Amino acid sequence: MQKFKTESKKLLDLMINSIYTNQEIFLRELISNASDAEDKLYFKSLTDQDIQIGKGDLSIRVAFDKEARTITVSDNGIGMDAEELEKNLGTIAHSDSFEFKAAQKQGEDKPANSDEEEVEVEERVQGDVDIIGQFGVGFYSCFMVASHVRVVTKRYGSDQAFAWESDGVEGYTISPAQKEGHGTDVILTIKPNTDADNLDRYLSEYGLKDLIKRYSNYVRYPVVMNCSHQRQLPKPEDAGDDYTPEWEEYFEDETVNSMIPIWKRRKSEVTDEEYNEFYKSQFHDFADPQRVISVHAEGAISYDVLLFIPSRPPYDLYSRDFKRGLELYSSNVLIMDKCEELLPDYFGFVRGIVDSQDLTLNISRETLQHNSQLRAIAKKVEKKIVAELEKMLKNEREEYEKFFENFGRSIKYGIYMSYGTNKDELGKLLMFHSAKENKMVTLDEYIEAMPEEQDAIYYAAGESRGRLANMPIVTTVLERGRDVLLCTQDVDEFCFQTMMDFHEKQLKNVAGADLGLESEADKTAAEQVAKDNEALFDAMKEALGESVTKVAVSTRLSGVPSCITAEGPISLEMEKAFAMMPEAENMKSQRVLELNTDHPVFEVMKAAQDAGDSEKVARYARMLYNQALLVEGMPIEDPVEFAKDITDLMR
Repeated sequence: MQKFKTESKKLLDLMINSIYTNQEIFLRELISNASDAEDKLYFKSLTDQDIQIGKGDLSIRVAFDKEARTITVSDNGIGMDAEELEKNLGTIAHSDSFEFKAAQKQGEDKPANSDEEEVEVEERVQGDVDIIGQFGVGFYSCFMVASHVRVVTKRYGSDQAFAWESDGVEGYTISPAQKEGHGTDVILTIKPNTDADNLDRYLSEYGLKDLIKRYSNYVRYPVVMNCSHQRQLPKPEDAGDDYTPEWEEYFEDETVNSMIPIWKRRKSEVTDEEYNEFYKSQFHDFADPQRVISVHAEGAISYDVLLFIPSRPPYDLYSRDFKRGLELYSSNVLIMDKCEELLPDYFGFVRGIVDSQDLTLNISRETLQHNSQLRAIAKKVEKKIVAELEKMLKNEREEYEKFFENFGRSIKYGIYMSYGTNKDELGKLLMFHSAKENKMVTLDEYIEAMPEEQDAIYYAAGESRGRLANMPIVTTVLERGRDVLLCTQDVDEFCFQTMMDFHEKQLKNVAGADLGLESEADKTAAEQVAKDNEALFDAMKEALGESVTKVAVSTRLSGVPSCITAEGPISLEMEKAFAMMPEAENMKSQRVLELNTDHPVFEVMKAAQDAGDSEKVARYARMLYNQALLVEGMPIEDPVEFAKDITDLMR
C-alpha cells in the first residue's frame, strides 16, 4: 500500500466533502477524463504516422452491474503506464491533461483582440486541442459514491497493463494487470444506500443515461451503453385467433450522447425544425420559440452562444420561484444548469446556452473563478439580444408586438429595478397604446408625431384602455392636440417615474398636478377664481379633512365638475399598487380635488356657501370627491355615507 502524496487523507476529504457540492457530477468527470484520453491519442496520431487511428475509431463505454454494485467507464484512448499512474492518480491535484494542453499551446498566440474587441465569426477554426481537464482532481469525485475504485489501464503501444486501486482513505496500490487493447477502465464499487441517499439510482440504465444526457451529452466522442429494448416475437403458425402477442427483451449497443452541439454549427447549416426540436426538448416547452439567436465569437475570450426567445411566457415568470439563467458549458461539458450572471433580470425569459473553452473554472468545475470573463460574455449577450429585438421591431412589427405583449413587463421592470440607468437602451424597446392613434406605438414614434411645441410625453395609468380613454382628464388633453399613452400594467407608472424623461422629453402623468398645458391667461384666471372663492375652497377642504391636501381650481377640465389629481412622487396608480403590498400599504398619494369652475355644479356650490348652508357645502364636497374617486377606479372611503348623501339629495 502506497500513501497518497501531499496530506492525502485531509486533502481527499476536503475534495470529496467540500469542493464538490453535486454528487451527480462524478460521471461527468470520468467521461471528461475519458474524452481527454481519446483526444491525446487522436492528437498523437496526427503527428505520428505509425498510429493509424481516426476519430471514428474512438469511443467511451459506460456499463453497470447491479448485483455487483459496480459502474465501469471505459475508453480506448492513450492509456497510462505505471509511472503515469503514479504521477496522475497517486498525486492529488496533478493534471496530466493540463500539462498536455499547455505543451500544445507553446508557440501559439491567441487573437490579438481585447475583451472589448471580440469578433463574431461564421465558423470557429477547430485548431486548438480542446482538452477538458485542468486541475487533476475530477477523478476523485468518484469517491463521493464509491467505496472502492479500480483503474485498469494500458498505454498505447505497450504490452503491459497496470491496475491502480484505492478505497480513498489511506492510500493506493499499483500492480501489473491484464487488459485487452489500449485505454483505461475505471470500475467503481458503489457504496450501500443510506437513509439520506439512494445510490441505487446510479445502478440503472435510466439513471446513467439521464446523467450522460444531462452533463456529457455533447462530449465529442460517442458514449456507448448496452441498452435494453423490447421486440415482438413472430406469431407461431399454429396460433389461434385468440393469440396474445409475446415480447422479448434484447440488448444492443446504443450511442447515448448527441456529440455534435447544435450551437457549434453555423446558423445557415441548421434548419428551423432542428432549432425548434432542440429548444422544445432542451428547455421543456411545447411551443416553438419565437426567435433564435446564434453567436460565434473569437477574441480574448472565444465562445459560442445559442439563445431562444420563447413564443409565450413561462407560467411562473414573475414569481419568486422563477429561476433565470443560461446553461453554461465549457468545452461541451455542462458546468451550470442556470448561470444567472449571464442574463440581466429583465431578459430572464430568454433561454439558451453559452459554451467557452476559455473560462477559468474553480477546482470542482462547478463555478467560475474569475467573474470578469463571465461579465464580458454577459455584456455581449445582452447587446445581441437588444440588437435582435430592435431588428424585429423595425422589420417585423407584428412579431414584435406579440413579443412585447408577452415580455414587455420584464423590460419595464428592468428599467425600474435599475433605477433608470439603462433607460436609453431599454426605453426604445417600450410600446404603449396611443389614445390618439388607437394602436401600439413606441416612445420614439410618439415623439416623432407630436407637435413641435410639445415638450412632454403624456400618459394615463389605469386598469383598462377603455376606461382610461373615457376619463375626462384624458379627453381634455386629447382636445388640446396632445396624444396620451394608455398604460394598463401595474409597473408602467413605476417605470415612467424612474425614467423621468426620454430623449429630453419629460414624462407626465395626466393625473399629475402640473401638465404645463394651460396658458398664462388660464393661470391668471384660475388664481383670481380661487381668490374670489377662498372661503368656499377652505370649507370644502375642512369637510374632506385629511383625504385631500387641498381643493384647487382646475385648468384642464371640461364637461365634468371635478377630478382627483396627485402631487408629489406617488401617483394615484402607484397608491393602488402599494395597497396590494402589506409592507407598503400605508404609502398614500397627496390627493388634490380639482374643480371645474365653469361647470354648473360650481354655481350650486357657490350658492350654498353664500347662503351659509355649511352642511350642504360639506355634503356636496364629499359627493364631488367620491364621484372623482369612482372615475379614477379607486375605492370610496365611506360607501355608506356616499349612499346617504345621494339619498338626501334626491329628497
